[in-house]
Amino acid sequence: MAEIKKILIANRGEIVQRAIRTIREMGKKSVVIYSAGDKNASYLKHADEAVCIGPARSNESYLNIPAIITAAEMTGSDAIFPGYGFLSENQDFVEICRLHGIKFIGPSVEVMEKMADKSKAKDEMVRAGVPVVPGSKGAIHSLEEGKKVAKEIGYPIMAKAAAGGGGRGMRLINEESEFDQLFMAASSEALAAFGDGTMYLERFINNPRHIEVQVVGDSHGNAIHIGERDCSLQRRHQKVIEESPAILLNDETRRQLHEVAVKATKYLEYEGAGTFEFLADDKQNFYFMEMNTRLQVEHPVSEMVSGIDIVELMIRVAEGEKVPPQEEVKFRGHAIECRITAEDPISFLPCPGKVKQWMVPGGRNVRVDSHVYTNYDVPPYYDSMIGKLIVWGRDRDKAINIMKRALNEFEVEGIKTTIPFHMKMMQNEDFKNNNYDTKYLENYKG
Repeated sequence: MAEIKKILIANRGEIVQRAIRTIREMGKKSVVIYSAGDKNASYLKHADEAVCIGPARSNESYLNIPAIITAAEMTGSDAIFPGYGFLSENQDFVEICRLHGIKFIGPSVEVMEKMADKSKAKDEMVRAGVPVVPGSKGAIHSLEEGKKVAKEIGYPIMAKAAAGGGGRGMRLINEESEFDQLFMAASSEALAAFGDGTMYLERFINNPRHIEVQVVGDSHGNAIHIGERDCSLQRRHQKVIEESPAILLNDETRRQLHEVAVKATKYLEYEGAGTFEFLADDKQNFYFMEMNTRLQVEHPVSEMVSGIDIVELMIRVAEGEKVPPQEEVKFRGHAIECRITAEDPISFLPCPGKVKQWMVPGGRNVRVDSHVYTNYDVPPYYDSMIGKLIVWGRDRDKAINIMKRALNEFEVEGIKTTIPFHMKMMQNEDFKNNNYDTKYLENYKG
């Protein structure tokens, strides 16, 4: 494949600023797109070119495929970096990029199709030899079929949307008397959110941990892992704190988890960065949940413990290079990421508005990924995440202490943020003692 010289970043917010840095360090040109709602974004000055593609509403700008392709062609961009969210896992967008001779920095349409539908993805993983949560063999087509399958699996079960994500189209069903109502509610929610009400069933894993493995594959059939992350601290199925490594795992389970993820990556002939997400129980059993065929928000913690720039590796793979041998990927220390959102730290309601003061922490082993600055107006149209604070320490205790210090230095005025919430979590005894699961924050009173 030819060298990529100019990359259009089809996204907004902190991931754009983060991608520009790597692209510039690689000696390449960057193009950013922006909506009218992001006309004051700081990264517009840092990119080589910036193109306005529409009004503030996402469906008229960041989801507007014709406008993005036009911007790429107008600027002579030979590749598109999708980041996460928006069109990052849109198969039509990937195919349109291909038809226009623009390299999509990510996996192929064929691989995306296999992993997009969660029930089909589960079948693929069974064929790849990956452990999966016991559940229905594909989609459920009627209430009668669902109740029969649920009885075979054993209650409690989770009804999940085949095209779902972000916690939508999901219901916990504890017994058969609840089945009809909750199954139909989940299906209706999925239809409204994704345009597809197809459902499948899985056994409910009690007190699970959410463990994921970062993988990168190339076009030569090679694949590596870049360690695992524990993303168990979640609110409404949205991750809020992530760390690497997952100290829950013993050495043997960690080895098996990495081995399974790399094996599955090769089986899929996967190109680019991706993440296998697993549920782990208290007996060190792990089960495949889903694969995200894109970069993850929490990728910096993997970069901090490995020293690998994952965005750079994605670009090099897109240019036809091979991933490095697994034995060259070395891990050291512990990294933690806190997602900083423009939300009330108690109610978690969005708090857009003008940032009157923005002073980020510094010092050794502290990283802030953000696009925000003093006097920046946080727009009300998009996701409320305004930055990520990532730290590295020689071990988990040291990383927690560095995070506490960094959060204390983080000064934001004019809007409410979740920084006070994160400061409480770093002092939380359950968090410090690794005593929590994916449901922990549902009952957390602060």
